[in-house]
Order: sequence, then C-alpha cells, then structure tokens
Amino acid sequence: MNTEKLINCERNRFNKIIKFRLPHRFMRIGVAIVVLSIVMMFVRAFIMDGETEWLKQLLQKTLLVGMLIMSMSKDKIEDEMTISLRGQSYAVAFIVGVIYALIMPYVEFGVSNAVNSGGKAYKDLGDFQVLLFMLMIQLMFYHNLKRFR
Repeated sequence: MNTEKLINCERNRFNKIIKFRLPHRFMRIGVAIVVLSIVMMFVRAFIMDGETEWLKQLLQKTLLVGMLIMSMSKDKIEDEMTISLRGQSYAVAFIVGVIYALIMPYVEFGVSNAVNSGGKAYKDLGDFQVLLFMLMIQLMFYHNLKRFR
C-alpha cells in the first residue's frame, strides 16, 4: 500500500509540473521585457562605446527570460485544444532546434570559406543562439497552429 501512495504522490507532482502555466497577464510582461531588451541591444550597439560585454550578456539573458515568460503564459481561453497545440509547438521547436544546432555550424563554415579565401575555423553555436531560435520557433508555431485550428 505504501508504494501505491508513493507512486500516486509522484504522479501528482509530475502532473503539476507538466500543467504549470503562468496567468495570462504575464504575456504582456514577457512582451514588454522582450521589446525593452531589443531596444537596449540597439542602444548598446549604436550609442554606447567602450567595454559593454557584460551588458550584452545581461540583455541576451533578459531577452530569453522574456520569451520564456511569453511561452509559458496562458491564453485568455485555455482549453484542451490550446494545451495540445502548445505541446505540439514545443515538440516541433525541439526537433527543429536540434536540426538547426547540428547543421548550422557546417553551413556557416562553408559560407565563410566560400566568401573568404582563408575562411574561418569550425565553431559551435552558442547557447543563446540555439535557445533564442527554439523559443522563436515555439512561439511562431504555437500562434500559427492556434490561428489555423
């Protein structure tokens, strides 16, 4: 009997984690964070001089946090269909993100060698680039699937 209670308890915890969503008002907060981060990235790139690498890293992280908040916030009307579409968009984003992470370094290597005579050495993608791409894919697919349902 104790093992059954333990299994049910673990199942309930797992379901709480899977079904976790932020309230709908967080969508606006996420959009505001993303817009503010992008504006500050342009300000940093064109106006600020000097060593601002720490600011670049901070803005990249806040952009990812804003997109994650957007991704995790509920819709105004959350039903079984939107939950299913959200799951499908996460699956597509994961698959496309893995393919992107595997193929893109070779594409960059080939293009840099074709454009420049010396070319560049092979380099892996950074975590920011892969995570940003996956969150963008997830948000695009989710909103497109929702629109065409």
